[in-house]
Amino acid sequence: MRMIDIIEKKRDNHSLTKAEIDFFVSGYTNDTIPDYQISSLMMAIYFNGMNDQEATDFTEAVLNSGSIIDLSGIEGIKVDKHSTGGVGDKTTLVLGPLVAACGAKFAKLSGRGLGHTGGTLDKLESIKGFNIALSNARFLKQVNELGIAVAGQTESLAPADKKLYALRDVTATVPSIPLIAASIMSKKLASGADVIVLDVKIGEGAFMKTLDDARELSRIMVKIGENFGKKVIAFITDMAEPLGYAVGNKLEVIEAMRTLQGNGPADLQTLCTEIGAYLVHGAGITEDVKSAREMIEEKITSLEASDKFKTLIETQDGVYPDLNDYIHAKHIIAVKSEKSGYVKNLNALDIGMSAMRLGAGRETKDDTIDADVGIVLNKKVGDKVDAVEDLAYIYNNKEDITDEIKTILNAFEISESVQEKKTLIYEIIN
Repeated sequence: MRMIDIIEKKRDNHSLTKAEIDFFVSGYTNDTIPDYQISSLMMAIYFNGMNDQEATDFTEAVLNSGSIIDLSGIEGIKVDKHSTGGVGDKTTLVLGPLVAACGAKFAKLSGRGLGHTGGTLDKLESIKGFNIALSNARFLKQVNELGIAVAGQTESLAPADKKLYALRDVTATVPSIPLIAASIMSKKLASGADVIVLDVKIGEGAFMKTLDDARELSRIMVKIGENFGKKVIAFITDMAEPLGYAVGNKLEVIEAMRTLQGNGPADLQTLCTEIGAYLVHGAGITEDVKSAREMIEEKITSLEASDKFKTLIETQDGVYPDLNDYIHAKHIIAVKSEKSGYVKNLNALDIGMSAMRLGAGRETKDDTIDADVGIVLNKKVGDKVDAVEDLAYIYNNKEDITDEIKTILNAFEISESVQEKKTLIYEIIN
């Protein structure tokens, strides 16, 4: 088998066989096929796509390039959730304790943030002492006993994906739907869960910009999961504006804590309740989604979910945050509106990029996170605004943030006419 023949075949828009896909994935992983040939193939796939069988075979090849987590030591049905990334997305911090409080087994391997999207591990590590490096035995034992564990992904998990993504990132082939689907699903399948809910974001702050693209990505990922005998449900949700009000690691931890106590933003609480209901029902705990939703709401009201989060932190060696001594940003600066009206649009990408430049995120994987900085919104789409009223607050440790004040101010589009709130959940695909 020759790599040039595979490139020519995909260039001419023909389907690749499983053997051909296995050949180039293993060859690239083992350094026997050079970057320039894989780059050429990735571009051919970018333009000509893959059918469902190719996407499934590609996912399997990437999955088998490394280790697969064995969760058979965990009793019952294991559930997991994945988000395609967004601004202010602290869903896992709320969702995990919620479903665990209902009796589901939430076994979560998470990653770090890069660019304008935040990472769950960065948020959790902003909590003093929180340990994300759990041994396999400790991870399994904790999920069995507590119902939840959140740890870092190991280097041995789908190593082909790491190499391929790095190459796609510098060859303008990241926005390929089958390649994105295989990248996500190879890691999720390697993580070993039985039921997976995918939160596919669309909008300015997301990889997917249109509903049609999000639909197609969701459809392929659900199909891949089905082909592997997993139950996969995809939520298509809005990321035109940030989720919740807080953007930044410690700020998002605080917002998650308040949400678990029933005092969080409506959009965050609604999203976690809906996704959580499908996970709880999928775990076989309730007869239908409606009953699962009611159970989740009761766990918030009773503070059982909040207690579960506190226990999770302490079990993983962390110190539950004292909200009076948690944020240590030197400056808190208000960004004031220059006119009255209603918020028509709030650009999530601009907010996310601004937070990253303040130090809340990484531009490169080697950058250091400043967990104390970030942005707290005071207004969102549909809200009424008066001139000189506060639109947002910048938590920062820099002396001059003139450019960020301007960026955040321009992220808000103010209209004279009344505006409707954004749609949060567009579709559920299962």
